[in-house]
Amino acid sequence: MPDEPETLEPTARPAGTIAPAAIVAPPGAAPIAGDSSVPGRAHRWTLGLVTLGLVLAALNLRPAITSLGALLEEVSADLHMSGTVAGVLTSVPPLCFAIFGITAPRLARRFGPAAVVCAGMAAIFAGLVLRPFAGGTAGFLAASALALMGIAVSNVLMPVIVKRYFPDRIGSMTGLYSMALALGTSVAAAATVPMTQALGGDWRIGLGVWAAVAALAVLPWIPLVRDRDRDRDRGIAGTGTGRGTGTGAGAGNEAKTGAKTGAKAEATAAADRTAAPLRITRSRTAWALGCFFGLQATGAYITMGWMPQIFRDAGVPASTAGVLLAVTMVMGVPLAFVIPRLATRMKNQGPIVVALGLCGLSGYTGLLLAPAAGAWVWALLLGISNCSFPLALTMIGMRTRTGAGVVRLSAFAQSVGYLISIPGPLLVGVLYQHSGGWGLPIALMGGLMVPQMIVGTLAGRDRTVEDEC
Repeated sequence: MPDEPETLEPTARPAGTIAPAAIVAPPGAAPIAGDSSVPGRAHRWTLGLVTLGLVLAALNLRPAITSLGALLEEVSADLHMSGTVAGVLTSVPPLCFAIFGITAPRLARRFGPAAVVCAGMAAIFAGLVLRPFAGGTAGFLAASALALMGIAVSNVLMPVIVKRYFPDRIGSMTGLYSMALALGTSVAAAATVPMTQALGGDWRIGLGVWAAVAALAVLPWIPLVRDRDRDRDRGIAGTGTGRGTGTGAGAGNEAKTGAKTGAKAEATAAADRTAAPLRITRSRTAWALGCFFGLQATGAYITMGWMPQIFRDAGVPASTAGVLLAVTMVMGVPLAFVIPRLATRMKNQGPIVVALGLCGLSGYTGLLLAPAAGAWVWALLLGISNCSFPLALTMIGMRTRTGAGVVRLSAFAQSVGYLISIPGPLLVGVLYQHSGGWGLPIALMGGLMVPQMIVGTLAGRDRTVEDEC
């Protein structure tokens, strides 16, 4: 999709050439063809590379957090952290996401979404490499912040990349990378403790291993960055594929459909360029979606940061507590594919929001009353509830009509959301330290499900932010 279409200047092209494809075609629209001189297999190669890049990037968006959650007790003891400081540590992810996520649209406009995601993956790798060598809490926090900076910009640009390259498959592609995200989250939670034990018991090695996975995620984005640079040299702006081709299948029909769909795409892109800037803060839907994103993120980061400790304090062995967190995270693998596809077939996503919220409320109630006895059930219910995340990402794409809209809404909703989620993990740590138990923290977690269901229902209404701004 265009980085910020309303700020782009029209690019001159020789007479008779086919206009580049815009990425704002509605779902189900005919395939958009651009430069018909480019073979269809090059287009398919580009989309295949984007798909691989999305999957590998998504796999690396949570291990920096859940691997730490599994070893939080060991890290806290070795670095001499109090419960409050540990709470600060679990609040760093949403803080970084809020601060650095807001910069993603500007960076994408200047360098292109693929280049920013590539840099984000490199930052994750660097942070995970440096973190084990931290000599104290400050160094550990700084290295963690570097990795989280990369996660932040990539978080915001995932919906942008999907709508840019796959405008007619938002639900399925969101589901695909959400599945990969859930898989990376759960594997890191389950494997970190046993892997650390197998490698000698040093938590530094157990956390540092995940840097190797992050290194792999950098590779697919490198040719995509170079591809975009070649398009700029050829005078093609905002194609989204790096080849002047469309985002649909059926490249063999380019000669027949290229002129017609290219002209339509150019008209749409021109409308985006000349439209008044989108004032996203005037949209009630944008605020509702930001609040929904923030409340679900609060629950997710409390879960990732503290749930293993809750189970360990209830008498569950450390390795089993890590597996329970993995069960919670792995529920997102199948459901993250099903829920976005279901959501795109519904005009109003409110019923899905309520169903997920009720699962979360039931899980927290069980965690309060019988944390060890029903541990597996509570882990499953909370895992289902955490699928509010892929639902929120899907609604970002559904609540907009234009490329500019999805960039701005994604940055706004995620930045506002992560700002809202910052106090949650910290407050849980403070309540846990001063109350001496998990009663008050768990009651807080359960109570937040009610406003989450309310704002999520408002965000799920069938409307777009462009109509409200």
